[in-house]
Amino acid sequence: PSRSMRRIRDENADLIGEMRVPVPTSEQYSVFRAYLDHRHFDGGMADMTVLDYAMMVEDSHVETRVIEYRRRHPDSVEPVRGDGDLLAVALTDVLSDGLSMVYSFFESEQASRSLGTFMILDHIARAREMGLAYVYLGYWVEGSRKMGYKGRFLPQERLTPHGWTRVER
Repeated sequence: PSRSMRRIRDENADLIGEMRVPVPTSEQYSVFRAYLDHRHFDGGMADMTVLDYAMMVEDSHVETRVIEYRRRHPDSVEPVRGDGDLLAVALTDVLSDGLSMVYSFFESEQASRSLGTFMILDHIARAREMGLAYVYLGYWVEGSRKMGYKGRFLPQERLTPHGWTRVER
């Protein structure tokens, strides 16, 4: 990780990510709806209802998990369980060779914590712990401002007109 990635990881050391079965909750939808309204109000998902959200979470043909990120309570005895407000969520497919980040979202007022980057770093650590070789970040379109963050995570493989290309720098 770069110096800024290490700083983001350290600044979010008070968060616990708990991997759960894919059951949508009203708390998740509330964070999801606020995220869309703040960051993607003009996007293709802007008019998703609670039913659409539930289908996105539950309707999968692969092993899907929801990772909820919460603050660890300062007095918490349990080191692996967050019991504070829900700050971020990642919908993640567990594949035979890696974790595929289907969609992630977070509380907009927590944007200064760089939660999107933190969730990717957490997925990299989880994949290693699970003995998985890859973390799939999904589509990346060069020049897309909303997808630009994906290019910072190296090394990576990109599908080009000439086939798969490994990018190291």
